[in-house]
Amino acid sequence: MRVRSVAYDCDVLVVGGGIVGLSTAYAITRAAPGTRVTVLEKEAGPARHQTGRNSGVIHSGIYYRPGSLKARYAVRGAAEMVKFCAEYDIDHAVTGKLIVATEREELPRLHALVQRGRENGIPVRELGAAQIAEYEPEVRGLAAIHVGTTGICDFVGVARRLGEASGAEIRYGAEVVAVDRRASLGVAVRTRAGDVVRGRVLVNCAGLYCDEVARLTGDAPGMRIVPFRGEYYSLARGSLVRGLVYPVPDPAFPFLGVHLTRGVDGGVHIGPNAVPALAREGYGWSVVRPRELASTLAWPGAWAIARRHWRYGAGELRRSLSKAAFTAAVRRMLPAVTSDDLVPAGAGVRAQAVLRDGALVDDFLIREGVRAVHVLNAPSPAATASLPIGREVARRALSALAEA
Repeated sequence: MRVRSVAYDCDVLVVGGGIVGLSTAYAITRAAPGTRVTVLEKEAGPARHQTGRNSGVIHSGIYYRPGSLKARYAVRGAAEMVKFCAEYDIDHAVTGKLIVATEREELPRLHALVQRGRENGIPVRELGAAQIAEYEPEVRGLAAIHVGTTGICDFVGVARRLGEASGAEIRYGAEVVAVDRRASLGVAVRTRAGDVVRGRVLVNCAGLYCDEVARLTGDAPGMRIVPFRGEYYSLARGSLVRGLVYPVPDPAFPFLGVHLTRGVDGGVHIGPNAVPALAREGYGWSVVRPRELASTLAWPGAWAIARRHWRYGAGELRRSLSKAAFTAAVRRMLPAVTSDDLVPAGAGVRAQAVLRDGALVDDFLIREGVRAVHVLNAPSPAATASLPIGREVARRALSALAEA
């Protein structure tokens, strides 16, 4: 059978202009110079969603299961991110952070984090209650650990620089609405504007919409993105906090709890909590998209989460609807804070992959199809780990390209 020739616009077509998609484009052109890469991003600029709406923290990797992709890529990625920011003069600082236990029942979990940090090769200093003031005079706790490799940076600036340095063609305002994939020909993507872009291999880094893009491609992702909104406040009396202060996280959830972060802009942000969003870009309770909400509610895993974790969810919902409840959560670590100190700030939405049985996908999830690579779970610490993630996705995309 004769295969008709196709005029390809590029070799690799990346859907999604967040930090993972742009890191992938950068890694492809570094590993295989001359490879033509096109990035399609539906927004008017890069990093408008998860990348640009997080705490700006370069995570050390202390939280993640030893041997997991999150642990390996975060530890490696943190060092690489600091080096990248220094090389390209992007705002950053290695500040270290405190993880503080405020209740006796948290102490075993804090000690477990010390052990996990050591297994992941992360330097950790254990602190008694009196030693906390060496780092944060206004913070109170029974014990804490100091993690010296944690930092902060401008992830939007990183994403923009990755795009520029990649040499890829980046098309903004290009929302993907249809994908025609043929094993013998490649992929043709149609945007909402009606443009058609043809490539040999597709890479799906669509974040909040990655499962939908996978289905458009013809692959069954086996998961569904369930969006969780994280709400933030700014601290009016920024002098109360010197750096980064975190609670001891609940190991049953991928969320780190309400924390205090002094960013590269000098301001202190408090948050996020984690409440169900009523749209994939549901940055407030008033944002409701019935089709997207119906898609979430039709997924059995969403109901399984609700049944299994309703107590945790009720607490998060209460802190979302009550500023007094949110303030009380902060006061556990920072007693001097008052409700008047908290000024509402922008929210973010976490693209959390959920399996059919309600299990929250805990690790990064990358799957392959014919002429396609799908990044199906890349929430925090994906920004920290974006350089090694990009190299892994690039490796798979280039392998698919060689087989095409």
